[in-house]
Parts: sequence; C-alpha cells; structure tokens
Amino acid sequence: MAMASTIARRKASYYFLNRGINAYSQSTPAFFSRGFSAGGSDDNDVVVIGGGPGGYVAAIKAAQLGLKTTCIEKRGALGGTCLNVGCIPSKALLHSSHMYHEAKHSFASHGVKFPSVEIDLPAMMAQKDKAVSGLTKGIEGLFKKNKVTYVKGYGKFLSPSEVSVDTIDGGNTVVKGKNIIIATGSDVKSLPGVTIDEKRIVSSTGALALSEIPKKLVVIGAGVIGLEMGSVWGRLGSEVTVVEFAPDIVPSMDAEVRKQFQRALEKQKMKFMLKTKVVGCDTSGDVLKLTLEPAAGGNQTILEADVVLVSVGRVPFTAGLELDKLGVEMDKAGRILVNERFATNVPGVYAIGDVIPGPMLAHKAEEDGVACVEFIAGKVGHVDYDKVPGVIYTHPEVASVGKTEEEVKALGVTYRVGKFPFLANSRAKAIDDAEGIVKILAEKETDKILGVHIMSPNAGELIHEAVIALSYDAASEDIARVCHAHPTMSEALKEAAMATYDKPIHI
Repeated sequence: MAMASTIARRKASYYFLNRGINAYSQSTPAFFSRGFSAGGSDDNDVVVIGGGPGGYVAAIKAAQLGLKTTCIEKRGALGGTCLNVGCIPSKALLHSSHMYHEAKHSFASHGVKFPSVEIDLPAMMAQKDKAVSGLTKGIEGLFKKNKVTYVKGYGKFLSPSEVSVDTIDGGNTVVKGKNIIIATGSDVKSLPGVTIDEKRIVSSTGALALSEIPKKLVVIGAGVIGLEMGSVWGRLGSEVTVVEFAPDIVPSMDAEVRKQFQRALEKQKMKFMLKTKVVGCDTSGDVLKLTLEPAAGGNQTILEADVVLVSVGRVPFTAGLELDKLGVEMDKAGRILVNERFATNVPGVYAIGDVIPGPMLAHKAEEDGVACVEFIAGKVGHVDYDKVPGVIYTHPEVASVGKTEEEVKALGVTYRVGKFPFLANSRAKAIDDAEGIVKILAEKETDKILGVHIMSPNAGELIHEAVIALSYDAASEDIARVCHAHPTMSEALKEAAMATYDKPIHI
C-alpha cells in the first residue's frame, strides 16, 4: 500500500512547514541563554499567562518535562473561553436541544410516543453548568497532579521575566520566570451601532445563559458560532433569522458542501439574509429594531427581534498585558508575531493560541502549547496548520481538513474528486439520519489527498481518520483499501475514497 512507503519517508520531526507567520528568526533560542531555575529558586522555568486550552495544556506539558511552572488565570476558573463560555457549554446545549428536537419530531417514527414533550430550561442550563464546573475542577486536579502552581488573577508584564498579578482576592504578587508564554486567548468582536449588553443584545456568552426562549432571535454573522447558537434556540422554538454581510454562510467552507449545509439548515426553518449589513439597533422599545441595508448599498429596512446575537468573529485579547512597554511586535490585526518556535521578538517571551496568527480553535491552541514548551525544554515541537480540522457542531455536523475545491483550483493543481452520499450508507439509513455527504479531493497524478469534507451526524468524530491520512501524505487508495467495520458511518469515507481513485461499490 502507498501508506507504508509514506511512513518510511515521513518528514523528520525537526522539519517545519512555513506557517506564514514568521516575523524574523532568532539565531540563539531564548531558553539556551536564560537557562532553567535551580532547585529552591523563586524563579519559574515557565510562566503561562492564561489558563485556557492553550495555556493550561502548555503548563501541564512544561511540568511533565520537568520545568518549574506557574499558570496565571484571571477568571478564577481554568479552561478559558472554551470551557467556561464557549466550546463546552455550547456543546452541552446543542446536545440537549437536539434531544428535545428528536423527541418532538423523530421519536414517533421509531415507535416511541409521548403524550407531550416539555422544555425545562432551568434544568437544561443546570446540566450545562454541571458539565462546565466538573471540567474546570478537573483541570485544577491535573495542575495538582503535575505540580503546576496556579495563581488566580490578572497578569501584566513588569519586564520580560516578571509578571505583576492583581489577584482575585484583592492582593498583588509578582511572578518571576525564565520563559513567559502569553496564552490570553481572544474576545468577542464588536459591531458598530450594536452595543452588547448580554441581556437582549448578546454575545455567545449571553446566548448560553438566556433565562427564557426568545420568540424571535436574530443572529448577526453566519459563521460557526452564530449557526451553532442559532441551532440551539431554533430547536427550542425560536424563530431564527441569520443576517450575514458576505454572500455566503461560513465563507471558508467548501462551496459544494456549503450549499448542501445551508439547505439543511433552511429545512430546520433557519432563515438567511445574505449580502446584508446591520447599521444600527433601536433598543428603546420592548422589541429590538435592527436597521438593515444591502451590503452594496441601498434602501434600509427594519428587522424586529426579542434577542440579537452578535457573532461577527473574535479578536486577540492582549489588553492590560502592557506588551507595548516590552516592545513586543504585533500585526495590524492585533496578533502577536512569533517565529516557528513561538518566540516573540523579545527574548524569553512566547505566545500561542488565539493571540497569534492561525485558526482561532481550542485544539490548535493546545498543539501550540505543547510545541512551544517542547522548544523551551530544548526539544522539538511541530504544528502543521494545514492539517488542523474544523468542525461545526450543528445537525448535521460539518467537518473538514485540508483544502477546499476552490483552494485547489486556485493553486492550479490537477485533481480528482470522490463523493459519497450518506443516503447510500447502511448505518445512516438504519438510524434514519442520512442527510449528508463525504467529499475527497486528491491530486490526480499521485492520488495524494488534498482535502476531506464531511457533512453528517457526528462528522466531527469521522474527520480524524482523514486528519491522520493527510498527516502521512496518504493517497485516497490508502483509505479505500483499509477494512472499515460494517455497518458504520465511516464506511462513507471509505466509499468516497474509492470514488476518488476508482469507483465506489454502493452507488
């Protein structure tokens, strides 16, 4: 098989792809010149500012590598935006709302009938909060297990080796470190003319904690967060309208898959207003009134809502760190510039996750964190941003890795496409949940896989076979010739691979 030879010729671990974010290079890595703490010293080998997915993972990894480590977190609860007000609570509500929707609309066809189905929103929110609380406490347990010192408070630089922390109990302490990692994540991007109050005009944070189900919900921004939260409240009974400035939803998605995805959401009664700009919001009455106009200009219209969700993206969060005093270089978007070792231009200061260029994803930040501390410890780390999977956790889910067909065309590569619908997948038909498709793009001459896109139930679980395949420069034939258990949803990936290099069996 092609995979065997691929493994044999796999790139050495010290090889790095050009991630497109190198501002400069350092001839001597900071960790060689600054050294490590001697036993009994007050100085840390590593100080991490931020306890989100990138920060807490970096701290644990550093401790596992034998480095004296302290993590500073301003919330007083570890896990960052992802665990506290992002990834985890949103997935809890997505699952709960899907269960309600299935009970109301699908159970009867499976022979399971109820006189009525009711929503207990406080109980649903309590389940979400329980999940969040358990996971944050779990990270604290991991810190204790790995001997990571945890400081609760807001940190700012005094020097490249000192961080002043205003602790949450009202005190102040100075944390010293030979190497300091900035892992402060990102914050909600604001929209001029629409002021977030987290009550009626909410960010994703407020959308996760609504006290009642809004009759009309307007989502500004047809990206991942907007569509996920729109799905939650739409399933629970809200009339959801998504307003998007661009001509398409999720612009980064493969166009063919996007078209099917939008159609699936529309069948769930989600409405879309594309090429539309929000210019203001009147909050004076009981009903919110959004002023809209065509993106290209034109007559204004009014759209009413009980709740408005602003989800137009996120921006790096570096406020209060006083990076300007250190002279840390940043780009126009406010992202910290780093080299391939995640080092800034200031010796001993590093940055990872959402504060640097690259996809703003929790799992990308985790990989950054591991690689960064491996470099600090004198080892070798590596993150390939071209092979970071992306997932939208709606129903069906959409997951992808690698290039879209539009990107492949732009590169001028001669390619082949293999597709397989879940309507022809036996497991999907058996559970009566067969909406979706697998699409594979491969270089025509070599059959090397360039991109994989899946729309299906649990697509976020199915995509990792493709991530591994791309990581080993596999051919579509490699996947096609691997025996997949029957009946499983993953057989659709095998069939799509067969369709790419030859012909599928079941369609």
